[in-house]
Amino acid sequence: MTDTAQRTQPPSVPTDAAPARTYRPDARYVLLLGMMCALPAISNDIYLPSLPEVARDLGTSATAAQLTMSAMMLGGAVGQLVIGPLSDRFGRRLPVLVGVALHIVTSLLCAVVTGVEMLIALRVLQGFFNASATVVAMAVIRDRFVGADASRLISRLMLVIGIAPLFAPSVGGLIAGEFGWRAVFVALGLFGAALWVVCWRRLPETLPAERRRDGGLRAALRGYGTLLRDRHFVALAIMPGLGNAVLMSYVVGSPFVLQEGFGLTSHQFSLLFALNGIGLVAGAQVNAALVRRVAPIRIIRVVLPVSLALTLGLLGIAITGVGGLPVLLVMLWLVLAMVNFAPPNASALALSRHGEIAGTAAAVIGATQATISGVVSPLSGLLGGDAVAMAAVMVGAAAAALLVLALATPAYRRGGGWTG
Repeated sequence: MTDTAQRTQPPSVPTDAAPARTYRPDARYVLLLGMMCALPAISNDIYLPSLPEVARDLGTSATAAQLTMSAMMLGGAVGQLVIGPLSDRFGRRLPVLVGVALHIVTSLLCAVVTGVEMLIALRVLQGFFNASATVVAMAVIRDRFVGADASRLISRLMLVIGIAPLFAPSVGGLIAGEFGWRAVFVALGLFGAALWVVCWRRLPETLPAERRRDGGLRAALRGYGTLLRDRHFVALAIMPGLGNAVLMSYVVGSPFVLQEGFGLTSHQFSLLFALNGIGLVAGAQVNAALVRRVAPIRIIRVVLPVSLALTLGLLGIAITGVGGLPVLLVMLWLVLAMVNFAPPNASALALSRHGEIAGTAAAVIGATQATISGVVSPLSGLLGGDAVAMAAVMVGAAAAALLVLALATPAYRRGGGWTG
């Protein structure tokens, strides 16, 4: 999730697209959009240190506990596909206000579950409702920005999205340590309540009535058909999901790798998670600076091979044990620092193609990302739950992203884009 001085312009926006204008968003506006985008990540990350405790308390396996994470992401995928077209029809404010309100309800229900099956079901619903915040935030960006300007703003949002989950595991670990894992979901409900109030007071309606799309299911399906027939859009929409899969392999696998495999306490894990989060933030900010001078697709072309090389290095260290935990953590930090380069640029390029159905386009991007992440998340647990399994999943995701780029680039050149 590009910038103004792009040497190679993205494909032109269709003539019936919403006329994106140039704004200079203040810090509060960026913070609001960032917190909306970060809601799903916070909903998972604040809960991370509690996974082993959840497994013990509910009498279930580590794999089942991890499914409570991927369940939320898969729920988010479906939610975005539903809420995206709704935001094109009813505007941006109503879907997010309803969705965040229901996030509060499901968070509180998660705090009183008696079995892992009930928790998984509620997490699916929580992910569905969380999707309203993410898809509306991305649609709002497309309503007001296009191309390189959108990419730069998305990179700025990555700072907020990166910083918020930095503290979420630490906060979650402290809450769980004092009050138990159920209190973490109460805290999530309180966060949702605060976000709802800010959205009610500060989020403007960026899609006026005259630009809204009429029609029900048929219109939504027609919009999805338009997007899925655009091979360039599909390739761009897949890349953020594969990039995020590298991150989610770490997010879901690291509690077991570091706490159970290397014997770290929940507090030590939270500190290391925050340190690795600095790498995510650093990568996002370097990307925001680069897109001022370098075409987004050029950044993607460089970053994806480098990411694959780094994940292969991480796998080698995990297999051989060379250097022990310190070397593993250094390589992991480098892998995570590369995560926030390709997704912002690919997302902005994809959104620039279909401004007339920005909500639906944002939904496809988000749903693809959530689906890939949800499928990939439990894989490290199924493969053994150790550092080798986590690194192997990262290698697979990085290789798949590079393959998508290799297959899509020639077709995109024939269509007049991605040159340079």
